[in-house]
Amino acid sequence: MDTERQWTPPPGAGPGPGWRPPRRRSQVRLVAVVLLALVLFVAVSGLSGLRLWPSFPNPFATRQVDRSQPVLLKAIEDLEVFKAASGNFQVVVDLEESSRGIPLILKGQRTLFLAGGSVDAEVDFSTLDEGAIKVSGDGKRADITLPRARLTQARVDPEQSRVFSRERGLLDRLGSVLSDNPTSERELYRLARDKMQAAAAESDLRARAEQNTRAMLESMLRSLGYTQVTVTFRDPQT
Repeated sequence: MDTERQWTPPPGAGPGPGWRPPRRRSQVRLVAVVLLALVLFVAVSGLSGLRLWPSFPNPFATRQVDRSQPVLLKAIEDLEVFKAASGNFQVVVDLEESSRGIPLILKGQRTLFLAGGSVDAEVDFSTLDEGAIKVSGDGKRADITLPRARLTQARVDPEQSRVFSRERGLLDRLGSVLSDNPTSERELYRLARDKMQAAAAESDLRARAEQNTRAMLESMLRSLGYTQVTVTFRDPQT
């Protein structure tokens, strides 16, 4: 009776560890090649900035519209007082003190005082209201009305001031030996301040201050987008 015999491969000819059928190995290689090509494609596209597929706007994206008014008045109010010009002055005060009927050689003194100081011209922004600034509807024109420049109190600088000549009568020289008057130069400083103040009022210091203020505002507002800026100075209403 014939029996059917099943064929078995000889020892060592069968599949060993890590062995895969030839068809499966080719599929694995194909997948690896595709993945590698995809990685290289993404890397090259990112470095070169290429856009190989169209982009469509999002119809539901959030949109912002800024309708705020320009911060013009607040910017000027923050200045408060603008020091627009400064004048440096020097004056010689010639002060003589004498007694009627008594020669200066006996009683009295003459002092020459060289004083140096300054007077500032400033524009006050602290009193401005919204009516002082008018802006056109298109935001291109600005009209500004300001008070005229004013002068500050003259200041005498002690480091730039000195007595360079003093003549005293005989009696005054004797009195200075016994007692010294520490406030003897107070009148000299007062006279120097008054003369500097008067000189500043007669100078073009205020006109220069208004010119500098106008130039400053025009530069500032043009940087904010205004193409036409008009600055007018008026005396404060009484």
